[in-house]
Amino acid sequence: MFAVIESGGKQYRVAEGDIVRLESLTAEPGDTVELPVMMVGGDTNLVGTPLVDGAKVTAEVLSHGLGDKLHVYKYKAKINYRRKIGHRQRFTEVMIKEIASGPGAAAQSEAVAESEPESAATEVSEKDES
Repeated sequence: MFAVIESGGKQYRVAEGDIVRLESLTAEPGDTVELPVMMVGGDTNLVGTPLVDGAKVTAEVLSHGLGDKLHVYKYKAKINYRRKIGHRQRFTEVMIKEIASGPGAAAQSEAVAESEPESAATEVSEKDES
């Protein structure tokens, strides 16, 4: 079973036991955090709009740190303009403890399964009329 979570404006595909580097979180090392779930996959796929109801991913914060240094060099020709700047992005390393799809997620998957054939039938009937 896997899940697609959102953190820091980015999406990550995770499974239980994975260690992931996320954008910096305010939680302390040793704390547990719940992350919003956009999709749950496995035997059946549940896709949220935008989040899956009742699904949750629990993760334990392992550490905080700084990423590799990036060098930014600005240069303009013929006018002796040179600037060198470095940057290190902060991150939080977490370990995925549990992926739970929840009771609301099952109802959501049934609703999605029921709505798909109806939309396909209306598209066909609209083409026949023209």
